[in-house]
Amino acid sequence: MTYERRSAEKAIVLALREMGGSGSRKEIRRLIADNGYDGFTQEDVYSTVTSSRSGKDYCPFMFDFCFSLKNLYAAGMVQALFRGKDVELTQQGINFDLSTYRTKEQDEAVAKYWEEHAKSQKKKTELSKSSNDETVAQTDDETVSDELADQDEADDAWKTELLNAIKKFSPAKFERFSRMLVTEMGVKMDKSIGVSLSGDHGLDGFGYFQSDDFRTSRVAIQCKRYDTANVGEAQIRDFIGSMYLQKAEYGIFITTSYFTPQARAMAVQGDRPVTLIDGQALTDLIEKYQLKIHPVTTYKLDDYYYEED
Repeated sequence: MTYERRSAEKAIVLALREMGGSGSRKEIRRLIADNGYDGFTQEDVYSTVTSSRSGKDYCPFMFDFCFSLKNLYAAGMVQALFRGKDVELTQQGINFDLSTYRTKEQDEAVAKYWEEHAKSQKKKTELSKSSNDETVAQTDDETVSDELADQDEADDAWKTELLNAIKKFSPAKFERFSRMLVTEMGVKMDKSIGVSLSGDHGLDGFGYFQSDDFRTSRVAIQCKRYDTANVGEAQIRDFIGSMYLQKAEYGIFITTSYFTPQARAMAVQGDRPVTLIDGQALTDLIEKYQLKIHPVTTYKLDDYYYEED
């Protein structure tokens, strides 16, 4: 299903309210996707398309997300926005009746904000041309040139590329990769269970985790490399069954796609909890443990440098 562009303002406010009034952009998007705020689905929030002009993948929702954050700021619903800082609701954002959002006054404030923004962008373009800098071609769905760069300071751009690369792994390579990641997370992998093809009850890995108090737990691992299909309740139920057979205290289920709400509910039932790692969480863990990646530092000028006195 093709994502239809629309405002994410109400969804953002609902997510922030659940988090107590503030949270990172990443946390906001995850809550919107997981809880379906204002009708958004996992696919809406995280799916990507390929630009016919640049040939690069991008997430259409991110444009709406960035626009909506700025609209909320202009409407007085969130505090001033800064890169790398949490988004925080104002008192108005905490108490405002969303059924009446936006008012005429808020519409006027938003329009004024974008009028000033357009002036700033025009000056940026003029300075860029005068210094013979290369300009970035807009993608098919872009409406302002800086929105793609605002994807959490290009964080989502490289993670989209990373996840797409992982989705092209063979099933065997993805299993090996998942075991490598879990090893980095502190699990000592068993060399036979989940590696050999018989007697492992369908597991993709099995290991042992020692906590700080020297308590060792048995960990079962399952991984599914999917492109678009979600992991459902039945797959989690089957995995829990395998955990019982191997006497695992808890499990880790890794996928390149998403888990359905029913799957998430099943994962925390009973006495064998399952930690769910979807595609977004997978790229976060790869970043955390620097697994087969290396950081590159770059900088982007704030609007301050282009504003008139």
